[in-house]
Amino acid sequence: MSAGILIVDVQNDFTEGGALGTQGGGAVAAAITEHLRTHRYDLVAASRDWHDAENDNGGHFADGEPDFVDTWPVHCVAGTAGAEYHPALDALAIDVHIKKGQGRPAYSAFEGTTDDEEALAEVLEEQGIDRLDVVGIATDYCVKASALDAAAAGLQVRVIDGLTSAVSPETRASALDELRAAGVEVVARA
Repeated sequence: MSAGILIVDVQNDFTEGGALGTQGGGAVAAAITEHLRTHRYDLVAASRDWHDAENDNGGHFADGEPDFVDTWPVHCVAGTAGAEYHPALDALAIDVHIKKGQGRPAYSAFEGTTDDEEALAEVLEEQGIDRLDVVGIATDYCVKASALDAAAAGLQVRVIDGLTSAVSPETRASALDELRAAGVEVVARA
């Protein structure tokens, strides 16, 4: 069995001071870097929201007041500082970079592609990855969606909750319950 890790959206706009900053996002970035130094993976993949600047990205960006469910403030616009990895995340440790969004709503890393237009599922299959740890931001949205898609693809999936940050404690708890119900293992630390 080959193990991979998926680092979901550890970007400046999702950490403190960003357009949609989560509490503890910067600490999560640093903790993931430390985790990568002490744990061996056959593949390290990371996703980033990578939204278009000139449109509403399929209704993802709010026209007016966002509802914070389906519509959001402008965030992670391609090529901006907000879309870059948080500086505490060691980007040199990443083997595969996935961009998602790109003109449409996208929560799961499985909806994104590499710069060569290869889907994450294809990359994982090519590399023989059958076990996947999922970490990153936000537990209750993109981490959850990515982990659910990984499980639906037949992978053995584990979310390391101590290496995630959430939008809110309530939606974090419900997301973790949903993940467990789908057969995803949730652990505090690895």
